[in-house]
Amino acid sequence: MSQTEFVVGIDLGGSNIRAAVVSQQGEIKAWAQAPIEAARGVEQGIQRIQNLIRQVMEQAGIRQIAGIGFGSTGPIDRKRGLIQNPYTLPGWENVDIRTPLSRAFDAPLIMENDADAAALGEAWLGSGKGTSRFALVTVGTGVGSAFILGGQIYRGMDGEHPEAGHQILDPNGPPCYCGAHGCLESLASGPAIAESARRLIQQYPNSSLAGLHQSGQIIEATHVTEAARQGDEFAQKIIREAGCYLGLGLVNLILFYLPECIALGGGVMKNYDLFFPHIQQVLRQHDVVVPTRRVRLVPASLGNKAGVLGAARAIWLELKG
Repeated sequence: MSQTEFVVGIDLGGSNIRAAVVSQQGEIKAWAQAPIEAARGVEQGIQRIQNLIRQVMEQAGIRQIAGIGFGSTGPIDRKRGLIQNPYTLPGWENVDIRTPLSRAFDAPLIMENDADAAALGEAWLGSGKGTSRFALVTVGTGVGSAFILGGQIYRGMDGEHPEAGHQILDPNGPPCYCGAHGCLESLASGPAIAESARRLIQQYPNSSLAGLHQSGQIIEATHVTEAARQGDEFAQKIIREAGCYLGLGLVNLILFYLPECIALGGGVMKNYDLFFPHIQQVLRQHDVVVPTRRVRLVPASLGNKAGVLGAARAIWLELKG
């Protein structure tokens, strides 16, 4: 096999950068990750990315790659290869990623939103494999969404990325940085689950979470899911409410797109089994106008490999024309 029959897939988040050498069949030949430490500056960040690419190329025993697929936390300008994200990458505003990486490795680079890249990976080799109409919803620090149609990323006008996580479910709900009140992200993301628990904890003094709170521990979403697994009624109530909001968000998604399969990923969905019964109950309550029962709801299966595999798939599709 010639060395140019490999690409590098990149997954850049607010905390970490992941890289992998990937074949046309989706085989990962080498894999590595490192902290991005975005606050140390753009120049150092780009150098870290370059070093990680060199590391995986060395591990794979190759000197040349056919291209680079770059999935990044948004917003991005994919046409110009720019990162525009001071939210999770402080100081990274209109950062040109394409030029330095393409020059350093003498290879074309295509950029995608990280949710789009993850969805493309899941549709290629994960939970959405063999599905024509596929949606991925990630629930973690935020709520991301992406849609795959016929193996290709569905894009909005001017190539913009749809944001189902910011659909408004309760106009009287909590505020979000997007400017809305009661959007899905403000109601069911990891921080939203934690905030709901902290806000209501005084009403449930017998909860194990109340004990954590009284000891000075800052309650996080992981504490809520752990307590729910142990039978804590207050924690289970928080999970039930978040699950119902997720269900309503998915009902809207189904009404608009009618996907055959929806995969749920992200850090919060590591506890997929806790949320699924509540999500499913809401979906079944709305099986009237559209066939929600026929939509396959599954956990995402590729974990932290989804982004790099999807980014690799994106550049392979570009190279094939």
